[in-house]
Amino acid sequence: MADTKRKKILLINHYAGSPAMGMEFRPYYLAREWVKMGHRVDILAADFSHLRTENPKVDHDFSYEMIDGIRYHWVRTRTYDGNGAARAITMEQFLRKLWFAAKKISRKLEPDVIITSSTYPLDTFVGQRLRKTAKHAKLIHEVHDMWPATLIEVGGMSKRNPFTVAMQIGENSAYRNSDLVVSLPPLTEPYMREHGLEEGKWHHIPNGIVEEEWADPEPLPEEHRELLSRLRERGRFTVGYFGGHALSNALDVLLDAAAKAEERSSRASFVLVGDGVEKEALQEKAKQMGLKEVYFLPKVPKKAVPSLVEWFDCSYVGAKNSSLYRFGLCMNKIFDSMMAGKPILCAISTPDDIITRNGAGVMVPSDAPEAIDAAVEAWEKAPAEELRQMGEQAHRAAVEKYTYRKLAEDFSTLF
Repeated sequence: MADTKRKKILLINHYAGSPAMGMEFRPYYLAREWVKMGHRVDILAADFSHLRTENPKVDHDFSYEMIDGIRYHWVRTRTYDGNGAARAITMEQFLRKLWFAAKKISRKLEPDVIITSSTYPLDTFVGQRLRKTAKHAKLIHEVHDMWPATLIEVGGMSKRNPFTVAMQIGENSAYRNSDLVVSLPPLTEPYMREHGLEEGKWHHIPNGIVEEEWADPEPLPEEHRELLSRLRERGRFTVGYFGGHALSNALDVLLDAAAKAEERSSRASFVLVGDGVEKEALQEKAKQMGLKEVYFLPKVPKKAVPSLVEWFDCSYVGAKNSSLYRFGLCMNKIFDSMMAGKPILCAISTPDDIITRNGAGVMVPSDAPEAIDAAVEAWEKAPAEELRQMGEQAHRAAVEKYTYRKLAEDFSTLF
């Protein structure tokens, strides 16, 4: 049982958002649960983020706003597009302002717990400075993405690039100097130990699901409901995907699998819901391949995802083969698919077995359309009861392990 003693929690996340503003959501959902548990939560975030659909209107630094019991403090930064130098400048602005205001922040907020949680690791230096000025505060570093490994292995940046070097210095310092480290990916401990983390300081707390969104979801747009109901009436086995349409999502491989399914006169239909830079190219590829049972639909609001997945017979999650998946999986769509009670076809090469461990579906290698088609064919022929039981196991695992209420309770034991 989590310690219910009231704590003053200070969470630093450059990109923190809320359901009304948009991503990123994890800081909001955890903070909201901590507030319900009786803790006080202050979030330090930048006033501009490329992840949000709406940014707060701020005319001075540390502008204060209360959102659902969470105390947000907005730091003014410049706007930017993409991942170039302008975004790096906003990181410097955000951290510099926090650095010079650290003593004032500590005196005003008096945190018991400081959580550094931005995508990039440089916020650890602000966290360490705040810990020095706050009495008895514990510093927890939360890792969402593996920077600078992502920059090097996916982004192609040189290890000698000054930006990469700075991130590596920050990462090493975070592991060496934080009281605890929380990792969203499940298989990071050996890497972190190599970079200075002491034994016993590593904890895994993944992403999760929000129960009330599933109790009262938004309805589907008419376009989506019309297509999906038509496929069901035709007795099609619907393989559904929802999310970004980028190279990393390996949707071209899913189209190759769809082609193999059509070659064998399968009753499978493939529905891709979302937007992204590769969507037009994927639509053109499907057209050139003459695929008759591949359908593209616009993205839906996050709160409509439960209504969408309900129409799928199975949910597809895929990714290009990448060395980064040695650290495991922490994709939100995995937990959404589990909560929906749908079998998951996960096409990612990784030692992480979250899908099979929870009896939630099957895992096949990345970039393997033959394996995807084989899994689809097996499920097409499987008794409906078998798929229903698999879906029930997935749903049960989501409710028991991956709600934000449960994750916030697990996190609070570290305070």
